[in-house]
Amino acid sequence: MKFSTKKLTLAATFLGLGLVLPFLTGQVPQIGNMLLPMHIPVLICGMVCGWEYGLAVGAILPLLRSGIFGMPPIYPTALAMTFELATYGIVSGLLCKKFFKGTAGIYFSLLMAMISGRIVWGIAQAVLLGAGGKTFTLSAFWAGAVLNAVPGIILQLLLVPAVVVLLEKTGVMYDREPPSAV
Repeated sequence: MKFSTKKLTLAATFLGLGLVLPFLTGQVPQIGNMLLPMHIPVLICGMVCGWEYGLAVGAILPLLRSGIFGMPPIYPTALAMTFELATYGIVSGLLCKKFFKGTAGIYFSLLMAMISGRIVWGIAQAVLLGAGGKTFTLSAFWAGAVLNAVPGIILQLLLVPAVVVLLEKTGVMYDREPPSAV
């Protein structure tokens, strides 16, 4: 794997955003956590920097934030999120590189990353809670992965493609083919 200073710098920026964004969304108590503020920089990182960087930022972010700020709680939340966000970074990076054909490719990559990450989160929750003698039901998965996440899902669908297209148009994603008009 070839590392580039530009991609390392961007990945560090996305990591920093992931640490700070929960403070901003936390100011809206009714839906602050539902906005999934740590997910957005990881999804963008995978698309902009590649799957390797997306994986690293996704795996580090929840654990680092838990260690520094105590939120999210390490067990089971931060541990399950580590697998979820790492999956977001891998899938968004791999698919965006393969299917980067304008906005449609970005949306396809984003949707597949969101679905696979939520499935991985559910599996991680089931394993972690099972190891602790607790159960993780299908209704708990549905509530946590979909129902409680609707504001965040909407925000991701609106914000991530817009930011990725903007970064591509400004030349940040210099190693990608420019998107075709859709």
